[in-house]
Amino acid sequence: MEKRVENIVKILDEKKAENIEIFDLKSNDYMVDYVVVATTLNAKHATSLLTFLKEGLKPQKEEFIRVDEDDNWTVIDLGDIFVHLMSESYREKYSIEEFLSELPKRLDK
Repeated sequence: MEKRVENIVKILDEKKAENIEIFDLKSNDYMVDYVVVATTLNAKHATSLLTFLKEGLKPQKEEFIRVDEDDNWTVIDLGDIFVHLMSESYREKYSIEEFLSELPKRLDK
């Protein structure tokens, strides 16, 4: 799993995404194991990043289950990984990092 996240971060970094953060949520009560959040420069940049991710992850047979995109926020569902590509203003407004860091820990029985 970590290798998959590393591949995503590498592509985003090479293509000039900013403030890339990784959240390991395996021990939290959340719907995916990892979330990657990155800031985009503008809407065109976000679209390009999505294309680069699709092309770059294709050799690893990564399955893009669902993609929701607009000019400010693109959410990529890879099953057990979410990737959020956000404009700077949306990232500040929605403070997703704060939300993810406050998730309750999973209680193992």
